Amino acid sequence: MSVELNHTIVPARDPQASAHFLAGILGLSVDPPLAHFTPVTLANKVSLDYDRLDDFEPHHYAFMLGEQEFDAALARIQDRGIAHYGDPACREFGQVYHSKHIKGRRGTYFHDPDGHLMEILTPGGTDS
Repeated sequence: MSVELNHTIVPARDPQASAHFLAGILGLSVDPPLAHFTPVTLANKVSLDYDRLDDFEPHHYAFMLGEQEFDAALARIQDRGIAHYGDPACREFGQVYHSKHIKGRRGTYFHDPDGHLMEILTPGGTDS
């Protein structure tokens, strides 16, 4: 069997709220609880298992979306008034980046309720 990522723990002060926030942006569902975790499973079957913690350092999570899914997620971010940025330092407010290295790749960054830096991006390789 090849090596694959199965799941990762996402620390959250309110796992239910944070899981629903991300699932809502990505157009996904929150899975039924698994022990004390609140999981969100991605299309490649990797699950983000939200776990309650009060003290943690924010992490970065990046999600590859198709062009239509990206546009839909970006629209949900904008409709909800969530600040998003064209750079990971969060200086390019309201921007979408266009990769200099991968033709057609675009992306944006935003924070979840726990301060994690979320990124959505497209695979690129197109003329968009």
